[in-house]
Amino acid sequence: MASLTEWRALLEMAMLPWATPLLMTAPHGDGHPVLLLPGFMADEVTLFALKTFLASRGYDVQTWGFGRNLGFHRKHAQALEQKIRYMHHQTGRKVSLVGWSLGGVFAMYAAHQAGECVRSVITLGSPVSVDPEGSQSPSLVKAMYRMVAHPMGPTVHVMQPSAKKLRERVTLALPTSCLYSMGDGVVPPQEATIDGDRALHENIRVAGSHTGLGFNAMVLCIVADRLAQPEGQWQPFKPTGLAGTVYRMVSGAQPAPA
Repeated sequence: MASLTEWRALLEMAMLPWATPLLMTAPHGDGHPVLLLPGFMADEVTLFALKTFLASRGYDVQTWGFGRNLGFHRKHAQALEQKIRYMHHQTGRKVSLVGWSLGGVFAMYAAHQAGECVRSVITLGSPVSVDPEGSQSPSLVKAMYRMVAHPMGPTVHVMQPSAKKLRERVTLALPTSCLYSMGDGVVPPQEATIDGDRALHENIRVAGSHTGLGFNAMVLCIVADRLAQPEGQWQPFKPTGLAGTVYRMVSGAQPAPA
């Protein structure tokens, strides 16, 4: 089971400093605002590598600022929409959203609610699609979600119907990149990918663990590549240069079609 190999995240973290030469080949951006969203049970601390790296590439990077992500519920979903609208108003530029795991579901929902303020969406191992037979995530993961969310009362789950409806039908008229791993021990690959418009939506296969995605050097390079595209000129991912060579070697596959 892939869930038994999630210890690889420790290796991905340890390898990150050694990947500095590779990371430095990532393109610089145009300085537009980028909002990072943590996964379930995670907070801003887990986004440190992503934030530091993207800031070094020239982006105006912020994290969601709501503390630990304890589930998809109304309070955070509404606050996120307002934060995106404020960032757009403050900078005069559209905001790119990068969500890790459950943070990607928040990103998709916020992009639906405030689409005029969003430039692009990138998800990292996020459960953005609903399996016809229900979630195929490991039982332990589902039990943990119930254990954390249920004691907080029914308000935690008020937004779940909206989230499920969103995940059943991707209609974002925005560039959307879903990064997924065949070795993800938390979110199955089929639930971390989307069926959408190939002119706007893509699925990119990466190698690594679920809990290590935010520290995975190749993931960081791909995120930087996606964010660096000029606004209004989005194109599907095409691995090039040193990062592209490493990508092909490590992933063993080209980007999966949307």
